[in-house]
Amino acid sequence: MKIAILGTRGVPNYYGGFEQFAEFFSVYLVEQGHEVYCYNSHDHPFQEKTFHGVNIIHKHDPEYKYGTFGQFIYDYNCIMDSRKRNFDIILQLGYTSNSIWCFLLPKKPIIITNMDGLEWKRSKYSRPVQQFLKFAERLAAISSDYLVSDSIGIQKFLKEKYKKDSTYIAYGAHPFDNPNEQILQEYYVEKGKYNMIMARFEPENNLDMVLEGVSISDVETTILVIGKNHTKYGEYLKKKYKDFPNIRFIGALYNLEHLDNLRYFSNLYFHGHSVGGTNPSLLEAMASKAFVIAHNNDFNKGILKENSYYFSNPQEVKNIIETIKKNDNLHLVQANYKAIVNQFNWSKINGEYLQLFDECFARHKKSNK
Repeated sequence: MKIAILGTRGVPNYYGGFEQFAEFFSVYLVEQGHEVYCYNSHDHPFQEKTFHGVNIIHKHDPEYKYGTFGQFIYDYNCIMDSRKRNFDIILQLGYTSNSIWCFLLPKKPIIITNMDGLEWKRSKYSRPVQQFLKFAERLAAISSDYLVSDSIGIQKFLKEKYKKDSTYIAYGAHPFDNPNEQILQEYYVEKGKYNMIMARFEPENNLDMVLEGVSISDVETTILVIGKNHTKYGEYLKKKYKDFPNIRFIGALYNLEHLDNLRYFSNLYFHGHSVGGTNPSLLEAMASKAFVIAHNNDFNKGILKENSYYFSNPQEVKNIIETIKKNDNLHLVQANYKAIVNQFNWSKINGEYLQLFDECFARHKKSNK
């Protein structure tokens, strides 16, 4: 099959979850004998024409100049180019800035769209933007030939809202089995004597809820707050909790080895995400044998099931900090790790996507006879 991947900033990954998946999946497809093309921003750090056999198509991306509006132009450029390529399948990752161009998509290829999370629920967006995102979501849902949901919650939503079936395929993570306790020295923490939370500084990730619980707790265990905090919301949180020395804002951290070790040796790992589907950082925490304490919502429960403690308010965070320890719950840690090995590993995820592609392609060929 001749396959294109649209909707990301490109491969290899220098940005986020969709880019990480696109990198792993595109290379996997090539290894399985398929002809694969991935669209990259023109200013992507990787400027070669191929990446491990994946054909790279660089298209102009004016996001650096126009901000978010530039993403719409980039997606338009990618879609217009796809009309010339005679693809069998186009995989769209997300819909935020590309679904408005759905009427321009080529007619021959099968259009498969990963619907991402419920983007319009994110509180960082104004009401007009949220309304637009609802419109974009609807366009993607009705214009795609097949839909992919990355969580059971999203699958259920699409069925109820748009009467559309979708295939549930989560993300993956690589099991972490090479701990190095010396790395902790760089962060002035000791094994099992600190907690952590890692997230984008946005209200729906419930950093404030967790830190409020920390601030009212009688236990003064250090908590590392990881994420880019030079934002309006980040400055608000840093100011609010500046008098609590055990709350340490250490900024963004992209060194995966360091992140894995910090998660591995932490006591409690708080996961506050409440919007979206399967969150890649949650799977990475499970894969690095962190003891996950998660916000109480269907998305998190769909992944963690009974293998986590859940919180819904600062008081519950306080109670967990004061009464729960990782060493007493290693069976939960191991259960989540086994879920990564058996269910959320990249080999399985890639195989499920390819199986969907094969089924859709066979169905398409049969209907066109």
